[in-house]
Amino acid sequence: QVQLVESGGGLVQPGGSLRLSCVVSGTIFSIDVMGWYRQAPGKQRELVATRSSGGRANYADSVKGRFTVSRDIAKNTFNLQMNTLKPEDTAVYYCNIHRPNPDRDYWGQGTQVTVSS
Repeated sequence: QVQLVESGGGLVQPGGSLRLSCVVSGTIFSIDVMGWYRQAPGKQRELVATRSSGGRANYADSVKGRFTVSRDIAKNTFNLQMNTLKPEDTAVYYCNIHRPNPDRDYWGQGTQVTVSS
């Protein structure tokens, strides 16, 4: 069974940076896709970024050039580096592993990111 635990959220001023980490208990398989999602108050959960085990990354248009998803194999974690943060980035951020065949999704508990002056 896979368990995910996020850390690194907090309060930051506009233009600042935060780094979120997702510690994975269990094995990350080569078919897994690691992802970060966020949900702002009153809005649906949306995709922020994904990364395949092979290293291919995809980003939502709203975060391209500002956010970077990476993986630390030795620590069995994957991370989201967020730079040049904006107030509209305020949300609860969730890490996710999607495992296909059959489709399964594993979620972390979420971590709050607040961008405000």
